[in-house]
Amino acid sequence: MTDDTLHFLDNHPFLNKDGEDYKNLLHTLDPQISSYIIEEVQAQRESLNFIASENYAYDAVREVLGSVLTNIYAEGYPGKRYYPGCSASDEVETLTVERCKALFRGEHANVQPHSGSQANMAVLSSVLEPGDTLMGLSLSCGGHLTHGHPVSFSGMFYKSIAYTVDPKTEYIDYEALNNLAQFHKPKLIITGGSSYSRLIDLEKFQRIAQSVNAYLLVDIAHTAGLIAAEIFPSPFPYADFVTGTTHKTLRGPRGGFILCKKIHQERVDRAVFPGTQGGPSMNNIAAKGVAFHLASRAEFVEYMKKSIALAKFMTRAFEKRGYRIVSGGTDCHLFVIDLTNLDTTGRAAEALLEKVGILVSRSAIPFDPQKPLITSGIRLGTLACAARNITEEQAYDAIDSIDIILRNPSDEQIHQTIKDRIKNIALQLIEL
Repeated sequence: MTDDTLHFLDNHPFLNKDGEDYKNLLHTLDPQISSYIIEEVQAQRESLNFIASENYAYDAVREVLGSVLTNIYAEGYPGKRYYPGCSASDEVETLTVERCKALFRGEHANVQPHSGSQANMAVLSSVLEPGDTLMGLSLSCGGHLTHGHPVSFSGMFYKSIAYTVDPKTEYIDYEALNNLAQFHKPKLIITGGSSYSRLIDLEKFQRIAQSVNAYLLVDIAHTAGLIAAEIFPSPFPYADFVTGTTHKTLRGPRGGFILCKKIHQERVDRAVFPGTQGGPSMNNIAAKGVAFHLASRAEFVEYMKKSIALAKFMTRAFEKRGYRIVSGGTDCHLFVIDLTNLDTTGRAAEALLEKVGILVSRSAIPFDPQKPLITSGIRLGTLACAARNITEEQAYDAIDSIDIILRNPSDEQIHQTIKDRIKNIALQLIEL
């Protein structure tokens, strides 16, 4: 191997358009990992991804993730690092913080959390002591593990009270929520969720939180892009804290962020570092900055509108085929289908659809009798397919394919026909 080989081939694509492998540095040094990446590239090109929490990162984001910023150990914060050589990192993080604040109209931002879960952990630890009471939306009703589920730190370290949705409408039951809050007097209330498809009334949440002197945390992991595009309202001035992720609606790197009122700045920053994390990933923070920048453009607003329109189109099409949509529809880019009338489970449907190149995720339905790893429903999201510019006609073909597979779970001949159909649709879409 010559010295010329030992450099970053940043300007060389890993695969060309025909899927041929370039003999680049990775292929030369580690052909096994190289082969797995080639396999993944091919799989993404030939499948339709309806996983609501996944998306395709922008090319510019991926470029930043592979940059020399990955070499920097920038433990601390801008101007207060524990290692030298961080001048560029200080500029990058300061700019990313400013972009985050401007996009979501927050008074302070911390862009170091490695994930949404770690962002939530930092906020909880900044204002709660072990054993304090918090309230979050039940997992089966659309909440997240970090909103108080017993298997999560949020349910292990704190006394967790779950609120639910109305059994009839499957919208958040604000009256029941208020009654629970008045009785349990939580120190913090969390709103937001991972499979709740309806617009949340943040003003009502603020009133309930203030009535019991509780902090309000709004988790926008799934709605950050909708808020950035001003389709959903900003969590401020209602929230004390806002947490989110950059890899879903924002098409950025995998990571989290925190916004808060200025009064909470010091405690939040301490809770992130040194409280719950060590050195931040500067390449990741720079990539978040790129995502925030791209989310401020008019093209992004159109992308968010298309994602919602596609989700509404799909829910109507599924309903016409006899499927029940949880809460009767959606206000955002995701929705949940109740499978109980098909005598199957979310896990079984997820595995069956994956075999033909359709990616969805199992999901609980409100008050689900099944275990969380089994579930009675599937969750679909439109972000990834909208990013590849799928048309309504192509989406309708995907819906038809899902319906055929779910109603013919054992017919291998039908499965192969659908697999070929899905591959054909996927290869017509934009390559990412």
